Amino acid sequence: MPTDSDNPAPAGSLRERLAACDFAQRPALEASLTAAWSDIQWRADRCTPSSILCFQRFDDGRPDAELIERYLLNSAFGALVVNRPLQGLERLGERPVFVTAPGSWHQTLKRLCDHFYPLGPGDWQIAGVTGTNGKTTTVKYCEAILLAAGRRVLSIGTLGLSLNGQPVAETGFTSPPYIELRRILSAYRGRAETLVMEISSHALDQGRVYGLPLDAAAWTNFSQDHLDYHGDEASYFAAKARILELLKTGVPLLTSSAEVADRLRARFGPGAPVGRLEVPELPAAVLAERPFLRLGYNRENYALAKALATRLLGTEPAEPWRRLQPVDGRFDCHVYRNRTIVIDFAHTPDALANILGAIRAGFPAARVLTLFGCGGDRDPAKRPLMGAAVCRDADHVILTSDNPRYEDPQAIIDDTLRGMTACRTPPQVVPDRSEAVRALFDLLTSRPMEEPWVALIAGKGHERYIDQDGVKRPYSDQEEVARNLQRLGWSDE
Repeated sequence: MPTDSDNPAPAGSLRERLAACDFAQRPALEASLTAAWSDIQWRADRCTPSSILCFQRFDDGRPDAELIERYLLNSAFGALVVNRPLQGLERLGERPVFVTAPGSWHQTLKRLCDHFYPLGPGDWQIAGVTGTNGKTTTVKYCEAILLAAGRRVLSIGTLGLSLNGQPVAETGFTSPPYIELRRILSAYRGRAETLVMEISSHALDQGRVYGLPLDAAAWTNFSQDHLDYHGDEASYFAAKARILELLKTGVPLLTSSAEVADRLRARFGPGAPVGRLEVPELPAAVLAERPFLRLGYNRENYALAKALATRLLGTEPAEPWRRLQPVDGRFDCHVYRNRTIVIDFAHTPDALANILGAIRAGFPAARVLTLFGCGGDRDPAKRPLMGAAVCRDADHVILTSDNPRYEDPQAIIDDTLRGMTACRTPPQVVPDRSEAVRALFDLLTSRPMEEPWVALIAGKGHERYIDQDGVKRPYSDQEEVARNLQRLGWSDE
């Protein structure tokens, strides 16, 4: 595990840093060219002739020629750093190309970032949260607790970049690419001293948090997701387990999941630095003031957030629950008489099962209506599993679209329907999401008002777009709900 003094940033010029890197191939004219390079980029379309472009080649099935044509040939970069040789690089002319030696890509990027975006050893105290579900909520709860204790906090995750609780930018990633993350940390150095961030399995697998030792860390839970990228469940778990490599000496990885704790100890031995948290029950008065904590998994997120904040602060804060607010798109409720409409980001089989189970427990007298869809160009195996999860706990289901990307929305729906043969009533299929939300409200109005209903609109949560055919067109479940509430004359109570 890394210690506080591990991997110190080497001093010296850019030329000296490049000389210290392990390259399998380097240009002969390096010494005369480095003086002209003034910035480092990870996106080709942001390059100038003074940029060093760091381009990582993945095994995605595309030929080198396609990547060179699409990303490199017309880019204005001054030098290219790539993780392995590419066929056809002679098309780039005389621009210098550095090819890192096997296994040295992440260290090379760190040394370059140490030059362009230097960080001192005491600049940041860092907490990281991984897990299939609950990362965003845990990070935002932890942020709120730290702010109440007087800390200046930068948070990074699915909801973007926030400084002291105020949104400042979208990143487009759960965990930004390494160069972008270093750019962010350099830019906000001095404006905050504590970083709380979501760390995705992609980020751990791709080294996006390389060399950033964690002062506190948590793993929320684990269930099937992202198999389109990782290939199988074991690889997905192994990627997440790499968070252990980032822990400072003596820092435990906190989890409320017995499964996660047991699997990590089975994999790394009984001495693995894993701390299992018991989740206490909360008093009725607390649940009355913070109804979102009625959900079992939100209490788990809260327990983890409180434990992370305690490690960072060095003392347990008093009544930290008072600082919590609902997280955007996470059990976002609108209530009209006997109708409760919930907007939530749940978009995996486990997340849907968890929230529907929590709704059944929290609203035992209510009937449950669920609207959801499955994303395109993602793991198709989870589509029927999501459908089955909804059928188990919903009295009525509206199946719609959710970011079809480059797939046919109807084909995605057909995949999902294969898991929905056990639904209590046949699913209502409405591919257009706006029309589906309208249909949800129409169904609620068709039932006697004395009959309690909870309507879950799942999958989009905080997102304000639908991604289809390469275009993200504006769309918001929140706006659609507000429009239909107004249409029916239902005001929030």
